[in-house]
Amino acid sequence: MGDAQRLTPDEQIAFARDAFENADDLTVAVEEEFALLDPETLELTNRFEELKAGAAESELDEHLVGELIASEIEVKTGRCESFGEAAERMAERRVQLRALADAHGVALACTGTHPWSRWQDQRIIDTPHYRRNDELLRYVVWRNNSFGIHVHIAVRGADRAVGVCNAFRNVLPELLALSASSPFVEDVVTGLHSVRTEIFTRMFPRCGVPDAYDGWEGFEQYVRFLYDTRSIDEHTQMWWSVRPHLAFPTVEVRICDAQPDLREAQSLAALVYALGARFARAIDEGEPLPSLQHRLIEENTWRAIRYGLSGELIHFERGEVIPARARIEQLIEWVAPVAAEIGAEPFLAVPAANAAERQYARLAELGSHRDVFAELVRAPERVA
Repeated sequence: MGDAQRLTPDEQIAFARDAFENADDLTVAVEEEFALLDPETLELTNRFEELKAGAAESELDEHLVGELIASEIEVKTGRCESFGEAAERMAERRVQLRALADAHGVALACTGTHPWSRWQDQRIIDTPHYRRNDELLRYVVWRNNSFGIHVHIAVRGADRAVGVCNAFRNVLPELLALSASSPFVEDVVTGLHSVRTEIFTRMFPRCGVPDAYDGWEGFEQYVRFLYDTRSIDEHTQMWWSVRPHLAFPTVEVRICDAQPDLREAQSLAALVYALGARFARAIDEGEPLPSLQHRLIEENTWRAIRYGLSGELIHFERGEVIPARARIEQLIEWVAPVAAEIGAEPFLAVPAANAAERQYARLAELGSHRDVFAELVRAPERVA
């Protein structure tokens, strides 16, 4: 759960740099956000505090946190030494969360947005961190009823961590295209594949694709500028789609929509982890990595938002447009040797259709986006 920053800005920055310099390299953690639903109506329901209290003294408790609204809950794997361990923890956490939700008469969903529940009916959870965000952002934070999956990759070395972040910028659209799961919101069939990205990254300040920074010094200068100008008073108010995390020595990738299917969630997390490890190796070996201009990455980001895995992405090195699926297959081939070393390779795959594509296909058959969502929530495998 987001807590108010307790360190001064100078202390937070110094703590983060020291943590990166001494990090256990390439450990991994995954966070997944779920919608809490009334089991009859499938509306979002403000029951987080009840579920959190119900998990007290259980194994799940320390891995279960609040995330902005009381109709949302997040589960964490905790730090894992290998991806095989992380994949096991993802499955275990989903089973534990499902059992907890069932015991309290709550249904779960794991798509990037809820198809119809009104943001006006959701309550911000009562913590200092989220009260502060409410005060600062007002409508922007009220409107953000969205659900994602975040992957943390520990990177030893402050300059190296910023370098890995810089490299991740270039592939954020590919990760979004693969993960797109949010075609419906506000009772509208949006025509998009990731409306979550429009809601979150297009509204929040300091969000979306970050700039590239000249090592830790360049990154620190910008962070100090934000603190000095009172643009932020907590480091978590930098909501970029990839960021060096200032509380953990990790590069956190935040671009992806939540995943209804466990196997696809594991595969997506494996690709993110493998990319992080491959970028780190490239930096270590002096292998050149592209540094795309922000406006070029944004072109592909829009393509991913609009068309997801069904569309095309620009291959900037070739100067041509290729299917998004082919581009992701190229990334998997590029990371494969490192993925094999870190235990991620068995999980790497491109699905026949991602979550957004499947929802559009079912919409064509069922005729109602509400029926599509109900089928997704009530499927035999459900969240687990």
